[in-house]
Amino acid sequence: MQHLDTRPLVRQVNFDADVAVHVAPQSVSDRIAFAFVKLLRFFADTFFAKRYGHRAVVLETVAAVPGMVGGLWQHLRALRMMRDDEGWIRTLLDEAENERMHLMTFIEIAQPNWLERALIVAVQMVFYNFYFFLYLLAPRTAHRVVGYFEEEAVFSYTQYLEEVDAGRHENVPAPQIAIDYWQMPSDATLRDVIIAVRADEAEHRDVNHHFAAEIDRKRGKQPAAAVGPDDLVQTKVSGI
Repeated sequence: MQHLDTRPLVRQVNFDADVAVHVAPQSVSDRIAFAFVKLLRFFADTFFAKRYGHRAVVLETVAAVPGMVGGLWQHLRALRMMRDDEGWIRTLLDEAENERMHLMTFIEIAQPNWLERALIVAVQMVFYNFYFFLYLLAPRTAHRVVGYFEEEAVFSYTQYLEEVDAGRHENVPAPQIAIDYWQMPSDATLRDVIIAVRADEAEHRDVNHHFAAEIDRKRGKQPAAAVGPDDLVQTKVSGI
């Protein structure tokens, strides 16, 4: 009988991603996606203020949804079309798993209260169904939503890092789950965790903007398979 692999997950952090990238909205769907994410940011800022650990716990439960939904739809599409998925399924499922590990990490740092736990259940029910049908009807817009969501997440973690560096949040030891997952030294701290998570979010940002551009390319709307240099605007992104 084959035994399941129970070894802990390990992730290599890509620190090369630029944390200041913003893809300027070009089309109507881009503007809708951008406005929707800004609305989410408004509610997050209002509810959490500067409680970044608690904000991370709740928002990572949302961030882990799109990759799983997108991976499902790409899997079904590959079956229907009887063709290769070109690596999209594995990429999206890895994204969902990575976001879940972010959640598992921040649970060790900031335990959610009963109100936040209720919010997680409610938001997941609403957001899962919303994103499920958005991906069904408009996958390009769905990827753009995630790209903008990750832009905001990058800036949010940058703010969190600034709070830690300023001494307004205690730089506690990193949880063991984070040390194992990101292969950190045994004396790693919250600051190291934030930097690793921010790098992950920047990678997800770039991947989802690339997928949106790739859908455009396949529809004949732009020649480049990836987001071009003119689409990347170095700017300060106000964040969730």
